[in-house]
Amino acid sequence: MKLRKPTVGPIVGATTPTTSRIWARGDTAFVANRPLRCFGALRWKRRGKKKWAVSKPFKMNPNFDMTGVAILTGLKPDTCYDYQIGYYFSDGEFRDATFKTGDWREAWSSSFRTASDDKGKPRTIVVGSCRYLLKTFLGNLFDDRGDKTFHSIVGQLKADHPINQVLMLGDQIYADDLKRLFPDRTVEDFYARYRDVFGQPWVRKLMSQVSTYMTLDDHEIKDNWPQAASRSDRVTLFPNAMHAYQAYQLSHSPNLPIKKRRLVGTPKHLWYKYSDGCCDVFVTDTRTEREIGPGQAARIISQEQMSALKKWLRDGSGRVKLVATSVPFFPDLLSCDGRDKWGGFTTQRKELLGFIGKHCIKPVVFLSGDVHASLSARLVSRNGLKLYSVISSAFFWPSRLLVPAARHFMGDGGSIDGGAAGHFTVCNRSKVFREANFTRLKITPQKLKIDVFSRKGKRLTKPSIVYKF
Repeated sequence: MKLRKPTVGPIVGATTPTTSRIWARGDTAFVANRPLRCFGALRWKRRGKKKWAVSKPFKMNPNFDMTGVAILTGLKPDTCYDYQIGYYFSDGEFRDATFKTGDWREAWSSSFRTASDDKGKPRTIVVGSCRYLLKTFLGNLFDDRGDKTFHSIVGQLKADHPINQVLMLGDQIYADDLKRLFPDRTVEDFYARYRDVFGQPWVRKLMSQVSTYMTLDDHEIKDNWPQAASRSDRVTLFPNAMHAYQAYQLSHSPNLPIKKRRLVGTPKHLWYKYSDGCCDVFVTDTRTEREIGPGQAARIISQEQMSALKKWLRDGSGRVKLVATSVPFFPDLLSCDGRDKWGGFTTQRKELLGFIGKHCIKPVVFLSGDVHASLSARLVSRNGLKLYSVISSAFFWPSRLLVPAARHFMGDGGSIDGGAAGHFTVCNRSKVFREANFTRLKITPQKLKIDVFSRKGKRLTKPSIVYKF
């Protein structure tokens, strides 16, 4: 049986010390005007071993643009595995599907490393957001410039200095790249956008090797969502955008549980959490649960998500707490656009800061994107509790127009209301990097090391930014 290379992917998604989820897209085919069913197949082995283990077939679902997720279990912690993945057609039902070892020559070949269960193990994480790709009736523009960022990240993959995770913090697509001209509205529009963006060669190469986690921001739906959303937007646009988001971003996350090597249930929310080495990560949804309103009526996350976030912060794991949020937690953007960030939802920010201060939770690092500029800062309470912020954006933006400069952000000495914990002061704010870039974090239980690299791989932080916990 001959396997074909995935049309999009593979993406190594949520990976624990003993499991991994690997996502891929197949294709459609017809015989005598009747559609064939499409199934994926994957085989894997520990690095250095000769014998392959072969997965059961997994369904490439036509309801989700022919995408599917292979589930690997029984893996060893912090171990490198080689794998091959592809798809094939069948006229049988899924319950009857079988896969006999066949021709793997056209399958995609790659490798990945499982997560570490050692709470003291340092982790290296690449973070970023906002990958612009203009799509018009003339076709896709700026393709090569956007993918060069991921070429540079792949160039940093080394066996002795691995990248353990990639965190994509929103605006993986720009469904509204020309605002009111040609916005994506149908589910097929969104599918096509994802196929273009995730189908480029270097981002595919990166995501096929490193565990990649994602959350969404407004451009997966519509600029500044849900501000000025019409009834038609809520009834048609939003469900279509979320369906495509589930197929291409959420499906390979830890959001759905694994049972008998299959994903079970349906998503009840978009936020999730995971752990790896010395890091606990809570990936928030700060876009689809927000409510726009005056004063205390405004919220950026639901109370259910806030409760889950608080419980996670206070679970006593002993790991560094990383809160991934698509929009910055601090320092505030001083323009009117700052109302779209956590600074525009002061009641909930005060609630969260007050909780962290009351229980003296440390260390806590907020990771975010959105603003098309990169910087970092420290936030210090009146009692000396320190929080940290790393903002990384944009993976690619075609110009410096509308990119904020240092003067647009709250600087050292700026004050943020922490509710019951009193006021916090912004300290040690870094230089603001305005060109397309990505950020590489080296995290240990004792410190956070930050390096920012340009789209073409030039290191912009000389020396590295270091915060001691």
